[in-house]
Amino acid sequence: MLINLETIPHFYKNYVKQVTESDVLQALRISGHRMQELVHSIPADKADFAYAPGKWTVRELLCHIIDAERIFAYRALRFARNDKTPLAGFEENDYAPQANASGRSLQKIAAEMSHLRASTIDLFEGFTPEMLTRKGTSSNNELSVIALGFIIAGHEKHHLKILQDRYLTPKA
Repeated sequence: MLINLETIPHFYKNYVKQVTESDVLQALRISGHRMQELVHSIPADKADFAYAPGKWTVRELLCHIIDAERIFAYRALRFARNDKTPLAGFEENDYAPQANASGRSLQKIAAEMSHLRASTIDLFEGFTPEMLTRKGTSSNNELSVIALGFIIAGHEKHHLKILQDRYLTPKA
């Protein structure tokens, strides 16, 4: 892997550890492809399923992945452009109810995820090796641009496993 896990804030390490690819662009392509395969296999009658009370529905979880990717990519853009302004965090539980998840079909969400990932890959392809090493501060933690790319891929992979294990696997 091109980044040192010691430089990753604690709450992102689990995401980055799940990425096996050493190239950030490959990691983004593979995680995006796997998520698309999974989302297209979800039956429409599972769209509003939540595996426990108080947990997000399938659509809400997918919209969370979209929101997080947009925020992480925005941070990467700011840091790559050498913007030293500290960035605030975001509260995922405040975002989820505002995402209009129930107003969108699984197909529409899948298409949005695909377009977003293509845009994220385009963004990272445009970064020079120097830009990938640039750092900025978000949520009082220092992160590099490349770390954010691996966080995007790992965050998606983390939620792919949750979808498979808790939402789509029949309970015995």
